[in-house]
Amino acid sequence: MSEQTLQVFIDGVVRFFEHTNDKNVKVGTPYLVENDNPAAYDVTGIIGISGPYRGCVYFTAPRILLKHLLLSIGETETTNEYLFDLVGEVANTISGNARSTFGHEFMISVPAMIEGAPDQIHLPKNLRSYVIPVYWKAYHAAVVICLEE
Repeated sequence: MSEQTLQVFIDGVVRFFEHTNDKNVKVGTPYLVENDNPAAYDVTGIIGISGPYRGCVYFTAPRILLKHLLLSIGETETTNEYLFDLVGEVANTISGNARSTFGHEFMISVPAMIEGAPDQIHLPKNLRSYVIPVYWKAYHAAVVICLEE
């Protein structure tokens, strides 16, 4: 995956956090991981990708980050339903940003949300994924990109 392609997803992360009260999001250096043990925190929003690229993009974060993120955008409810909606919205924003860059053939699914252990995320064993670390306030999250052309 090219540096320019990774930058599209990084820009999507930054774009989402621009809508919060604390816009000070930091994005770490992307790194490659094997797909046998996917990176995941408490709650994950996964977007399936088809078209010229195939695979998935997901945003994963600890529950406490999502609660503070909800409060930062003016939401007072922090129930599981709202946390799931938020993690799906972040994943959707990141993927939607990529779609606007790569064109209408870059097809994205509706987000699927999962909670808990990463064994629920099934990635192709023949590919490797890029993990983009995300730092907001005192919290860590990640965007994971598993795409093949």
